[in-house]
Amino acid sequence: MDLGLKGKKAIVTGATRGIGRAIAETLAAEGVDLAICARNKDQVDEAVAALKKNGVNVVGGVVDIADGPGLKKWVAEAGGQLGGIDLLVTNASALTIGNTEEAWKGCFDIDVMGAQRAFDAALPFLEKSAKASSDAAVVFISSVSAAETTNGNAYGAMKAAQIHLAKGLAKEHAGKHVRVNVVSPGTVYFKGGVWHMVETNMAEMFKATMARNPMGRMATPQDIANATVFLLSPASSFTTGINMLVDGAITGRVNF
Repeated sequence: MDLGLKGKKAIVTGATRGIGRAIAETLAAEGVDLAICARNKDQVDEAVAALKKNGVNVVGGVVDIADGPGLKKWVAEAGGQLGGIDLLVTNASALTIGNTEEAWKGCFDIDVMGAQRAFDAALPFLEKSAKASSDAAVVFISSVSAAETTNGNAYGAMKAAQIHLAKGLAKEHAGKHVRVNVVSPGTVYFKGGVWHMVETNMAEMFKATMARNPMGRMATPQDIANATVFLLSPASSFTTGINMLVDGAITGRVNF
């Protein structure tokens, strides 16, 4: 299926590893020019070099998502370097679990305000793209932790805030054909990721969590990338304001 993405220009935050890297690789394979960012320069340089092998233009930046002015400056500069922004994916996350002030601040600054600021900085480019092609698209990467909880947890609460923000932005900008959706992964396994570390250091917890997955496995980053890229594509041009769970039925939540 041709998703109609060739020649588009996309920004992906937190794109050097895991879900973000898989999204960037999938977009590059579809012929999308990219601007990616992360905090580690060596990892950014490696990712840029690898993505360029798809024959697309790729630029990278070393960005602290919690630095609001720095993030917005980079998004605007990246839009200029690419010659526009048609697609935006906010994937970077603090991944701070717990009910401490540090956890709340980290998740708010990176997960919520990172999404809000990136969207705000990209919006002029997205509106211009939508005016020309009748479709520009944004995806926030949230989590099933937004839907279920057993204790006070900043991560889940801030991921829920992302979903609320996305719905409001979708309503606000639908008339200009700027779409905003959310992808909420369940458990995602990759080497060096959270669940790999749990498997290595807390084997019983990993075994119990694996047993909760009805499909008998955790998601791969590619599973999440496939859903994200579909929502970004013109094939989803009438889909906006949704929260797509990609969780292998691990949650009991019913979506109406």
